[in-house]
Amino acid sequence: MRAVWLREFGAPATLRLEETPEPVPGPETALVEVVYANITFVETQIRSGNGPFHPQLPTIPGNGVGGVVRAVGTGLDPSLVGSRVVGSTGGAGGYAEFALVPADVLYRVPDGLALDAAVAVLADGRTASLVLSAAAVRLGERVLVEAAAGGVGSLLTQLAKAAGATVVALAGGDRKTKLAAELGADLAIDYLDPQWPRQLGGPVDVVFDGVGGAVGRTAFEQLARGGRMVSYGLASGQWTALSEDDAAARGVSIVRPSAGPQDMRRFTESALAAAAAGRLRPVIGQRFPLERAADAHTVIESRQALGKTLLTTGKAVQ
Repeated sequence: MRAVWLREFGAPATLRLEETPEPVPGPETALVEVVYANITFVETQIRSGNGPFHPQLPTIPGNGVGGVVRAVGTGLDPSLVGSRVVGSTGGAGGYAEFALVPADVLYRVPDGLALDAAVAVLADGRTASLVLSAAAVRLGERVLVEAAAGGVGSLLTQLAKAAGATVVALAGGDRKTKLAAELGADLAIDYLDPQWPRQLGGPVDVVFDGVGGAVGRTAFEQLARGGRMVSYGLASGQWTALSEDDAAARGVSIVRPSAGPQDMRRFTESALAAAAAGRLRPVIGQRFPLERAADAHTVIESRQALGKTLLTTGKAVQ
């Protein structure tokens, strides 16, 4: 099979396509013929050597995949073979024509939901559902969604709006603010303008912080008393510098989302069901063939990507 390997940390060009033996499923594991592989911003940070963790090299990157089950290990129902599925590899092995997915993170794709849409919802949908639940957003509250044109942010904008919130979207540039508005944001602001807080029109009750750094800190300062800051990402390369003392001084709370495996499965299934029913629309802004994984990483790092970026293997769903 063809697979993309990372043998040294560095620039996107360190990702190289190679012929690789096809993996063999072990117990409670499915062999998935990959049609689409998800790419996350964190994966670009890991590739560069600046991510939140350093995998042992060499490795095939990629955690989220979608495709068709071709074989199962012992302990799995043989009727899964031939099913359309999405799932997580455990952090490695996704950028390939075949990948292994453990049973506990394997999901059948609901009828009526396209496979590419299911891959786009897989990780970002459960993350968006998790942070929305952690924030306990109430009807009529004003919420600020950072990186609202990204994979998680675009879904979070829709979920928060559906929950009855007034959504203020932060995004970088005209293309991204326009997309956020199309997804239902009541107000879309370009955070590349250093004066963006002046456009808010007042404080907010909740900040969904997926960027961190200076943007996250400035967003924190827009919270009303009793507000909540939910930090779940560091697209800037660093977490928002906050302390409990900072929060107490302003009369706000710092919420750190956490969930067990069963909760994460519930959030994933609910996001897939919402997408299948048309209540949640994933935005797939870019698709790259497997051999152009380096180009995909370059686009994401340059902040030019809209919504979700997928790798395609050229396999057909049968």
